[in-house]
Amino acid sequence: MKPFMCDGLKVLYKKEISDHLRSKRFIIILILISIIGFASIYSAGIGIREVVNKENNDFIFLRLFTSSGDSIPSFVSFMSFLGPLIGLSLGFDLINGERARGTLSRLLAQPIYRDTVINGKFLAGTSILAIMVVSLVLAVGGLGIILIGIPPTLEEIGRLTVYLVLTILYIGIWYAISLMFSLIFKQTATSALAGIALWLFLTIFIVLIAGIVANGLYPVNDHPAIDTVLKHEAVKRNLSRISPITIYNEAMTTILNPGVRTMGLIMTSQLEGAIASSLPLGQSILLIWAHIVTMIAMIMVCFAISYILFMRQEIRAI
Repeated sequence: MKPFMCDGLKVLYKKEISDHLRSKRFIIILILISIIGFASIYSAGIGIREVVNKENNDFIFLRLFTSSGDSIPSFVSFMSFLGPLIGLSLGFDLINGERARGTLSRLLAQPIYRDTVINGKFLAGTSILAIMVVSLVLAVGGLGIILIGIPPTLEEIGRLTVYLVLTILYIGIWYAISLMFSLIFKQTATSALAGIALWLFLTIFIVLIAGIVANGLYPVNDHPAIDTVLKHEAVKRNLSRISPITIYNEAMTTILNPGVRTMGLIMTSQLEGAIASSLPLGQSILLIWAHIVTMIAMIMVCFAISYILFMRQEIRAI
């Protein structure tokens, strides 16, 4: 039984990978993110090259991804904004689209187990996202080396590797959400709108709600007490972390900026006697370890819901 399940999963996995790679949607997304990604790296590289010989800067290569140009945002800001759209666009019709076309019932009529279908679709989509992100970062990194003429150090390679993992997990969350919506809603348009609505809510409105709640619990007046300000910011920050966008931005900023030592407010008294130096990679990973675990948990929860829904749904031939 186990070899049969592995063979069925392998065949379905290859089929889904092939469908993604040959789809016009994938080509459009890849062209879009490539153009914007190369533009952001080129703009940042030109600015960095002008100052690289004027001052002694550490982690020059990492600044390619975090620096923004005159009118183009940084590469990491671009990935933070468009990453959810990439994940949602690849999975919003993964199940209900095949159901509407009548191919899902024919697929399940083959000698494969039902859970193999949902597992194969999720693994194939995650693999496509990983290939897309890794290829894009390697390509723009090569362009950055050409522009500034400075190769990355081992420390920078390690931090970029962690950044790749964070970005794949981040987009994977939205892919898992879109897979879940494709099972909850029967119409592909409805699942797409639901995904976009959730993205807008977690991008814009969750920050506003967090600010309103924080002001209600710990209002900050003209001359607030230090304790009130700290509690206000703690409530606002913790509520904002409901959104995977906030979690990703905090983790990404910490790993790509070695000078970041904490993600909360720092009082002036706490800075007295502190040595100005960059944080080692291992210590930066410890700072964002909770963020990594949270992102993995979000993916597992969304996929578990999708798995249960798919196993319990009745699928009839059309």
